Amino acid sequence: MKKKLLLSIGLAALLTLTACGGSSKSTSEESETKEHYPLTIQNYTKAEGGTTWEKKDQVFDKAPERIMANTRPAAELLLHLGLGDKIVGVGANFGAPDQSVEEEYSKLNILSDEYVGKEVTLGTNPDLVFGRGGLFDNADWGVGTVDTLNDMDIKTYVLESSVTGGTYDSIYKDIENIGEIFSAQDKADSFIKELKDRKAAVTSKLESIKEHKTFAYLHTNDPKELYVYPAHDETFFNDAFNMVKLDNLFKDETGEVSIETLIETDPDVLILPDWDDTDFEKLKEEIYANPKLSSMKAIKNKQIYIVDYNYMFGYGYNTIDGMELLAKEMYPDLFK
Repeated sequence: MKKKLLLSIGLAALLTLTACGGSSKSTSEESETKEHYPLTIQNYTKAEGGTTWEKKDQVFDKAPERIMANTRPAAELLLHLGLGDKIVGVGANFGAPDQSVEEEYSKLNILSDEYVGKEVTLGTNPDLVFGRGGLFDNADWGVGTVDTLNDMDIKTYVLESSVTGGTYDSIYKDIENIGEIFSAQDKADSFIKELKDRKAAVTSKLESIKEHKTFAYLHTNDPKELYVYPAHDETFFNDAFNMVKLDNLFKDETGEVSIETLIETDPDVLILPDWDDTDFEKLKEEIYANPKLSSMKAIKNKQIYIVDYNYMFGYGYNTIDGMELLAKEMYPDLFK
């Protein structure tokens, strides 16, 4: 009986100590949360149908619990920061997958293979809508404008990389900001370092290439309808190709670029997007065989390269994947 009593007293004491420890830890976490929030993050907004971005603060009283990611690359970025359990919906489920998070991504609620509208977005009951800036609009393909969503008490985060003036380095700021919003700074810092190291590795491999080549982007999946997209305001796109020492020949053009102008200007390289189930290798060969283009350097030297659409216009960290692949294809001897 005495032994049982001593045992009961011992267990009671242990439970009391455990409870005190738990209470102390809980108090500490609450204190850290109070110190971290409210948190103000400078972000962006634009008018419905507009193209001019203006700065707009987002104030977070706590970490969001329900995130709608408007593209696949946006969702994959969140996965790298350990936020998969907070993602309630993903739009625009297309493009090359990031294999390092592919298993986690497969478990997410995929809303559509296409861009999704505001109604579908609101159907996920989000408290944060996150991702590519161009999709923040009230059009059928848009998740709603920043101001519209904010008026509904839904926070927004527009990727800095996706607004005019954004570059690949803007992604580091995006990751840093998301780390702050979700108190995941350690993971954010680690991921930023990983990306910077990969970019530095590509730069190092191409160090012996002293001159940049010129390129034009053909936004097409039909060899009979060649459309040159000048990408005038696409600062992220143009900066990304600079990683592999390619300069967009038409980045200063604000109007339409004709095929005649393309032939006359004669870029060193042509870039094709991989964006649907078209056989782009076949398309490439058909462009090579186009007699109208036969005088071009890119045709003579077999310098047409296919790049996944999301690597160019996903405005995400995984653009480094595309640039690594392109660099290896253009300069295979430097990557042996």
